[in-house]
Amino acid sequence: MKKLISIFALITTLGIGFSTNTFAEDAAPTVDAAAVVTSEAAPAVEAAPVAATEAVAPAVEAEAAPAPVPNKGDTAWMLIATVLVTLMVIPGLALFYGGLVRQKNMLSVLMQTFMIFSLMGVLWAIYGYSVAFTGGNPYFGGLGKAFLAGITPDSFAATFSKGVVIPELVFVAFQLTFAAITPVLIIGAFAERMKFSAILAFMVLWFTFAYLPMAHMVWYWDGPDAITDAASLETVLANAGWLWAKGALDFAGGTVVHINAGIAGLVGAIMVGKRIGYGKESMAPHSLTLTMVGAALLWVGWFGFNAGSNLEANGYAALALVNTMIATGAATLSWAFAEWLLKGKPSMLGAASGAVAGLVAITPACGFVGPMGAIVIGLLVSPICYFFVAKVKYAFGYDDALDVFGVHAVGGIFGALATGVFVNPALGGMGVYDYVANAVGEYNFAAQMTAQAYAVGTAIVVSATVSFIAFKIVDVLIGLRVSEESEREGLDTTEHGERAYHV
Repeated sequence: MKKLISIFALITTLGIGFSTNTFAEDAAPTVDAAAVVTSEAAPAVEAAPVAATEAVAPAVEAEAAPAPVPNKGDTAWMLIATVLVTLMVIPGLALFYGGLVRQKNMLSVLMQTFMIFSLMGVLWAIYGYSVAFTGGNPYFGGLGKAFLAGITPDSFAATFSKGVVIPELVFVAFQLTFAAITPVLIIGAFAERMKFSAILAFMVLWFTFAYLPMAHMVWYWDGPDAITDAASLETVLANAGWLWAKGALDFAGGTVVHINAGIAGLVGAIMVGKRIGYGKESMAPHSLTLTMVGAALLWVGWFGFNAGSNLEANGYAALALVNTMIATGAATLSWAFAEWLLKGKPSMLGAASGAVAGLVAITPACGFVGPMGAIVIGLLVSPICYFFVAKVKYAFGYDDALDVFGVHAVGGIFGALATGVFVNPALGGMGVYDYVANAVGEYNFAAQMTAQAYAVGTAIVVSATVSFIAFKIVDVLIGLRVSEESEREGLDTTEHGERAYHV
């Protein structure tokens, strides 16, 4: 119980109120970054019959409008984006995390990353894609596309432009990489002390009951072609994910990926317990060189993550790419200068941490805000995350080994809320698109921030609840932690029978 109280006490410090006000009914529908609809879900609209005059023969029936055909440029871009996100995980995140742990645990982090990525990919194809991206109810989809049933090279997925589609298999693969990287983020919180078997078991439960519902709630809708008038919009809203229907904006995963994973990491760090010798022995990173290489690969791969979430190779993909670049640069600078000011020296670890914080914060906002808004988001997120990493963690006494909560959850929360502010066209944002009027709708600050707060609060509650229950189940069935002897020797040899280095 004390652990559970600690979890929610820390979450309370974030100051996030979970509002119960409904999103304004007259607010424009959102443009979310992972909506999918097959060609069957949005049938082509039949053309109106040709009008006949009194002196002319009966009207000739017009043929149905041709079905949209994927653009090869969009398809090629999404294939590249999928490869880039894979690069983020293996080797990017693996090396970033691996360099931060002690030498005796390097291989264990690489193995965990590699195996979780592989496991999530298989689960995504078996049932994950269907649960996340088919209709069912506002909280999770059905099993109509389990085992990727009915998905062929001729199946289409919607983008965010009417009449524009991409092959559904490309969308399946792209979203697979999101589903695979998110659980991997969690392992940094309890690195160096958890059983490999327990990690895999926890990930299956968390992926099923936390990631998939959040992905469905935030990103699922029937696509723009299904919206032609106010009545059809109501139908789309009724069939959409709960948070999408409320108007929550999350371009590439601030809630679904980063808050979701960061809260799970916090719960895990508390429930697994501190590393032996924490606060007494040196636990410095064994290779900041590898950490820098990993951070650089994350930065490069993140262009696929963010710009790819536009689903089309157009100006908005370019906007997401530019915003990702400059927000990350701003965050790197602000973390380094904050550290320089407070500690007297800027560190490589601080610069890499700042870059990741900037990448996290701009993720939900990258396609919605202007470049100057992106710079402001980057400049502000690093001092906030630095405070949680350097002060809050030690005040509460939890051992989040690689600062998953302090960077991903805190950065994700800030980014999600900042999205609601800087989407405002008056601040250089792109506004919220109204598919009924086929134009940018009127910005409503109160309504948009209410929707953003709903998304943040839901991610916190869902992830904390599912994580706590999942860790309890795994603890009873397998046990969470390795023995003290195994932990002191290192997980490389005790869990995998190998060493990362032979020196």
